[in-house]
Amino acid sequence: MTRKVLLVEANYKNKYPPMGLMKLSTYHKMLGDDVTFFKGEPLDFVRQEATKHLLDLLTHIQPEVDWIGKKKLLTNLFSRRRFMNSALKDYLSLPELSALSERAIDKSITSFKHKDYFQNPQWDRICITTLFTFYWEKTVQTINFFKQLCKDPNQVFVGGIAASVDPDEMFKDTGIKPSVGLLNKGGEYDDNDIIIDTLPLDYSILHETDYQYPEDHGYISYMTRGCVNNCAFCVVPRLEPTYISHLPLKGNLDYAKQHFGERKDLLLLDNNVFASKDFDAIIDEIKACGFEKGAKYSKPNFYEIAVKELQEGNNLKGNTRLVFKLYKELVKKLSATELNAVWPLVEQYHLLDMDYANTQVILKLHSVFKPFFDAHYRISKANRYVDFNQGMDARLATDEKMKKLSEIAIRPLRIAFDHWEIRDQYRNAISLAANHGINLFSNYMLYNFRDDPIDLYRRMNMNIELSKELSVTIYSFPMKYHPISDQDYFRNRDYIGAKWNRKFIRAIQLVLNATKGKVSTNPEFFYHAFGKDEEEFKKLLLMPEELIFHREKYENNGIQKQWWSDYCNLTETQRKVLLPIIYSNKFEQSVDDPVIDNVLEYYRKDSKHLSTKENDQRLFIPQLPVKNPKGRQRDIS
Repeated sequence: MTRKVLLVEANYKNKYPPMGLMKLSTYHKMLGDDVTFFKGEPLDFVRQEATKHLLDLLTHIQPEVDWIGKKKLLTNLFSRRRFMNSALKDYLSLPELSALSERAIDKSITSFKHKDYFQNPQWDRICITTLFTFYWEKTVQTINFFKQLCKDPNQVFVGGIAASVDPDEMFKDTGIKPSVGLLNKGGEYDDNDIIIDTLPLDYSILHETDYQYPEDHGYISYMTRGCVNNCAFCVVPRLEPTYISHLPLKGNLDYAKQHFGERKDLLLLDNNVFASKDFDAIIDEIKACGFEKGAKYSKPNFYEIAVKELQEGNNLKGNTRLVFKLYKELVKKLSATELNAVWPLVEQYHLLDMDYANTQVILKLHSVFKPFFDAHYRISKANRYVDFNQGMDARLATDEKMKKLSEIAIRPLRIAFDHWEIRDQYRNAISLAANHGINLFSNYMLYNFRDDPIDLYRRMNMNIELSKELSVTIYSFPMKYHPISDQDYFRNRDYIGAKWNRKFIRAIQLVLNATKGKVSTNPEFFYHAFGKDEEEFKKLLLMPEELIFHREKYENNGIQKQWWSDYCNLTETQRKVLLPIIYSNKFEQSVDDPVIDNVLEYYRKDSKHLSTKENDQRLFIPQLPVKNPKGRQRDIS
């Protein structure tokens, strides 16, 4: 019996597609189930389903009316802000609306108001993934909503990172006992021996959502699982407790190529591939998959692939949406003569409007549009790249491993530099890679753990020096530590390390925000952004937010110099009063000492209220303190 299976990802921002759900999609389609993927707000989903049901009903009642053209208007009927019980005919601009259709619309609105979608659930199974714990509240709300849409509460499954990190808390908040770790045993969801974790990904479900994952141009996979280390800051031992030294890659990539078309790059999420005893075999398999050094990629004819999948009945929702996207791209490429030839069909079947996406229309028009897609399909070559995205362990780097690694199209090479104590091993790993022709690095740097802020500066500065010394490019990628298993912090991002404080964290984030998290290898930029030496870096950490955010402006007009002079003129006693206030990053309080309070004014003011001393003995124009300067509450972590 075919089951209706719904795969759900909450409406948070994330870089990578949900691998677990993509494997579950493959799994359920192997069993003959009807699979739907949704990412977004729960209420948007039920509105979407209510609109779909109403469209089918109205089309049956009055097939002569273009109801699809009214889809957006009909969707608004299910908005909490505008239930259109009155003046419905005027709103829909349909004077020919039949009494039967009007009753159907009224009944649908009433049903939605009463939340009948909970009383009459339509889904046989719902699988919900979880990601970072700081999305906890949004994730829990999503689970608690969607679990009510399943016919059988025992057929609601929750898994992923957050659920695995604290399954007891997840059960407490949702009433669902989550799947912890990997789905690497047979019979976990059904009475069969299929191991879900080893299945290929179903990339076609990504076409079912409007959300664009930033990393959706390559294959995503693992070639090892787990890690041989047990670092205090890392959650991998809990998620993947057993180290697996080699997982097959080629079969899954061949499956993806056949069903979804060849993808450009290879993103591998291994946690410690250098620890594998099969490292050489892993590299050889990557090469056999077409990712050897200098490998090129030819973009396939995605139209041809999608139509083939539709003809075979595979993921009608996703592939139909994909073809309609491709229609839009094709129209932009057609000559005036070609466009004139097909435009009547484009208009007749609304091929540029996703609301009209229809499998039957695509198959009907295939013989017409295939020649145009073939004519404008160009085989062009692009460089392919391999990215071990979770980073390499510098302590396990050897000359032999780096030589072997250089045989594939590795770019960038990521090497973790999580604490200053491993600087010698880190330098060695970078040098070995450079000796074998690897010249682009993007390396992770943990901070806010047990490190001192100055350690972060030293590590970033070391990358600047190594870039110059070895003639390579090394981007530093600072990553703020967050104890996701700590009950006091796992629902938020508020944790501050023992040697850090809120002001220091904020200062680092302000600089990183301007560079989207990466630190340039350009020495001029780095030394200007973070300070030319350790003393200037310490000064940056203390600097008022406005002076950091608009650095050039306040360097040029002299205010930065005034702030530093006023700060340096404080006595030790006055600094003991001031520094705890600065470290708290809360400056609304006043102090009895006017000299200290004058320095605090730099932290309270925004760009509209800072001025020079040109025509005033005081630094600031007299006015009320600004309690919430523009930008201060932005979350850029």
